[in-house]
Amino acid sequence: MIDVKGISKQYGDIQALDNISFHIDEGACFGLVGPNGAGKSTLMKILSGILLNFHGDMEVNDWSVSKERLKIKQRIGYVPQEICLEETLTARDNLTLFGHLYELKRKALQTRIDEVLAQIGLQDRAKDKVSTFSGGMKRRLNIGCALLHKPSIVIMDEPTVGIDPQSRNSIFSIIQELQKDGSTIIYSSHYMEEVEHLCDSIGLIDNGKLAEFGRMEDLLEKHASPSLFIAGEGIDQDFLQSFGKVERKGTGYLLNSEDSLQTLEKVAVHCREQDIHPYRLELYQPRLEDIFFHLTGTQLRDM
Repeated sequence: MIDVKGISKQYGDIQALDNISFHIDEGACFGLVGPNGAGKSTLMKILSGILLNFHGDMEVNDWSVSKERLKIKQRIGYVPQEICLEETLTARDNLTLFGHLYELKRKALQTRIDEVLAQIGLQDRAKDKVSTFSGGMKRRLNIGCALLHKPSIVIMDEPTVGIDPQSRNSIFSIIQELQKDGSTIIYSSHYMEEVEHLCDSIGLIDNGKLAEFGRMEDLLEKHASPSLFIAGEGIDQDFLQSFGKVERKGTGYLLNSEDSLQTLEKVAVHCREQDIHPYRLELYQPRLEDIFFHLTGTQLRDM
């Protein structure tokens, strides 16, 4: 449904995006993952038709963004990282304002506003000013403004930044319902666990380049390596190194070996003989953050 073809973007001497290409299937939830400053927001603004001065192209249903931008924009709902609401107005008034921008007409607009308020769980606060809302409520209303025209593609740029767990779960439910109804979701985040939970395919981006792309399960399988994790007092790193590569991870050690199950048994025997009582000793399943570290050599950074 969406083909991104060799997109590059430069700000002065800074190469924000460098020849980015990927494909998103219709109805998928695609996660764009990377640290702050990696180029995610720039790419999101290009995909949504906000940034026009770039190299490369994007096609939606064979429509080129460089030639059919208006047609594409009519099918996109864009949720920016910055909250774009008028805080002196009520939730309903904010939705009405955005509805007029989408050229929705009176009765149809009011009906659609009622549907969106229910969808984002704010029907009981429709007449309250946005200035009285929590951060999570503002984030949900921000999403609601992008859904008024029933877009087939919803682009969300860091929609859960700075909110509480309850509001985050509410946003997850909204996304899952949108996908269930057939929408294609493009979800940008530097929170790996969110993307693992929501997305079927991902693109890992760092320093403006696409480090990896594919279906979630395929990438986890591709980059999986046999390993176990051990943490506790008295753990001998030199002993662990006799089984394979050891690296520090949090409060313990990650040990990569050819036969993790056999290594787990030998480490357990050693701990018993040496009267060592690890509080964690387990087979380790690689996660997205491990893949990111493997590909870039750095931990996923927030700043």
